[in-house]
Order: sequence, then structure tokens, then C-alpha cells
Amino acid sequence: MTPTWKRTFAIIWSGQFISLLSSSAVNFAIIIWLSLETGSAEVLAFAAIAGFLPQTLIGPFAGVYIDRWDRKRTMILADGFIAACTGIMSMLFYLGYSELLFIYILLALRSVGSAFHMPAMQASVPLLAPESELLRISGINQVIQSVSSIAGPALGALAIGLMDIGYVLLLDIGGALFAIASLLFVHIPNPEKAETAQRAGIKQVMRDLRLGISAVTSNKGISWLFGFSVLATFCIMPVAVLFPLLTLQHFGGGKFEMSLIEVVWGVGMLVGGGLLGIFKPSLNKITIINGMHILLGVSLAASGLLPASGFILFVALTVLGGIAASIYNASFTTVLQEKIDASMLGRVFSMYFSIALLPSMLGLLGTGFIADNIGITLTFVILGSVIGIIGIVSFFVPVLMKLGIKEGKPPVPVAQEMDK
Repeated sequence: MTPTWKRTFAIIWSGQFISLLSSSAVNFAIIIWLSLETGSAEVLAFAAIAGFLPQTLIGPFAGVYIDRWDRKRTMILADGFIAACTGIMSMLFYLGYSELLFIYILLALRSVGSAFHMPAMQASVPLLAPESELLRISGINQVIQSVSSIAGPALGALAIGLMDIGYVLLLDIGGALFAIASLLFVHIPNPEKAETAQRAGIKQVMRDLRLGISAVTSNKGISWLFGFSVLATFCIMPVAVLFPLLTLQHFGGGKFEMSLIEVVWGVGMLVGGGLLGIFKPSLNKITIINGMHILLGVSLAASGLLPASGFILFVALTVLGGIAASIYNASFTTVLQEKIDASMLGRVFSMYFSIALLPSMLGLLGTGFIADNIGITLTFVILGSVIGIIGIVSFFVPVLMKLGIKEGKPPVPVAQEMDK
């Protein structure tokens, strides 16, 4: 820990902001392109699967190597890989190969890079800032993501209206290069590793993986937190995919309305992250997480009950959903950073992303069937209600509620555990 940690974060955040902004623009441009070209819930679901499945499958193993490798170098290489893959895809589109298959491949390759970059970034935070500032930092991270979510869709809609999808992809390359440049100007420390952690054999890798799993399963509160988050994510993923089609088909919107919904979701996330960054609430973080599950569930369920003329109310409910998602994400991340040893965080975050997303793939596979047979609006009502119920039930799990009481990290360093 150094007194210059604020400066370090400022440099990192500047690069991440440009990268997130460009990625948000490109992602939304791809959504618009797919929605207008196909109008198919199944196509959007398959695109989401392509964007998450690689990260889900390799995530736990990526976490092992994130905890072994230099974390700064890992983030740089991950960003570079994403930029290189995007450049290849952009060239293919320029040559006229604008098929769905190439969109799926691009999203899958980006997912591989994200499997290393996101956990490495989250695992580095406790090594850079005081523990008392972790929730505030998570809130500021949410603000940065929110501003990107606000400006990104507008930029993406403008870009897809002016350029071919192949040229739009170039924005993501520029953002990745900017993020890499910012990382070159900072020092990111790595946790101390036991001698056994330096070995790269398959047995040691599997042992490291088991230690990461043990870090979660040995704490019943963390296990319950993971379980409820997985259930909520299972419900959220299909709904998230259907947002553009709800705007287009139920409310009769177009590009502007689709962009507006993305922007106001970002506004909600900005507000939620801003509240955490400014006030740093002292409430039990599990209470906050449960409350945000309820608020998000209510906003989604109510959106499905609106008539076709209720687009303005849909906008307002989307803002509330963004606030809930932002505060939930920041609180969840902070709980893990406070309760898990820093040398294990790469594995734990990677494992969480995988565990949460793997069952969601099943939900996404059924998105087309759900939309065609149950209806988009009823899907919002059902899944939103389930998310709200998860938040209510969570209050009645004592071991989970105790997890939000600040007691510090486990006293035994992971290095000692690995040497046993």
C-alpha cells in the first residue's frame, strides 16, 4: 500500500473509461445490427451465449493463472488479445463476410479475453487501496461503467447509422489500446505466493483450483451468497436479452427508443454508483444486496405489466433497475474483496463468473421459446418476481446476514494452506 494509490487509480480509471466506452458503443451497435437484421430473440440469445460461454468454461482455470501471473501483465495481454481479434473480424467484415457466424466468433473471442481481464482487475483492487475504501472504489467503478453505459449506446447508434459494422468494430481496438497505455504508467503489486504456487504442473493447477473452491465452500455465508446470486443471474440473463425486443415489439420503439433505454439504465447505474462513492453507507452489505434484489425484481416485473402506451413508465422503471444493479454489483464485489484473501481473489472472481453464468446459458437457450410461447411481457413479470423473492428469502438466512458484519479477512494466508 502506498500513499499514491489515488493517483494510480486515476490513471487506471482513465484508461478503463475509454475502453469501456468504446466497448459499450460496439456492443450496442452489434445489438442494434442483430435486432434490425433478424428481429429474432433466438439470435440475440445465441449472441449472448457466444459472449459468455467461453468465459464460463475457462473462467475457473483462468483464475488459477491470474493468481500465479503478474496481474498488470495479464490485463495488458488480455486487452491486446481482444484488440487483435476485433481487428481480424473488422477486416473480414470489410471484405464482405458479414455473417452471423462471424459475429458469434467475435463475441466468443472477446469473452476469452474478458475471462482474464475482469477477474485480474477486481483481484488487484485490494492490493492498491485501503480496505476501508473498497466500497467507495466499487461505487466509483460503477460510476465509470454507468457513464460508459450512457454515452456508449448513443455513440454506438450513431456509429452504426453512419458506418458499416466492420468500421464500428475499430472503436473497440482504439479503446483497448488506450487501456493498455494507461496500465504502462502504473505499478500493480502482486500478492506473495508460496513456492508451490510457482509450479505449473497440472496437479498443482488442479490443487490451486480446489483451494479456490474451498475458499468459497468453507464459508457458509459466501456459499449462500453465491447460490442466491446464481439463481438471480439465471433469471436476469434472459430478461436482459429481451430488453431490445420489448422496446421494439411491445412499445413499438425504434433505434432512438432502444438507445434511450440503454442510456437511462446507465443513468440509474450512475446514480447508484454515485451514492456509494459519496456516502459510503455503513449498512450491512448483505442487507443492501437483498434490498437491491427486491428493487430490481419489482422494476422488471412492473415493466412487464405496462401497456403498450406506457413507455415513459418503462423508462422510469429502467432507471430504478439500473440503480439496483449498480449498488448490488458494488456491494457484492466489496464483500468478496473483504472476506477472501487477496492471493485467492483471481480464482474466486473467475469461479463466480463461471458458476453464475453456466446455468444462465440454459436460460438463454430457452429465451426464444419463452418469448414465442409465453410472451415477452409475461417473461418479465415471472422472472422479475422470482428475483424479488430471492431478495426476500435471503433475509431469513442467518449465516448469510452475518456475512455482512465486517470482521476482516481470514487470518490464515493461502500460502500457508498451500504448503500444508
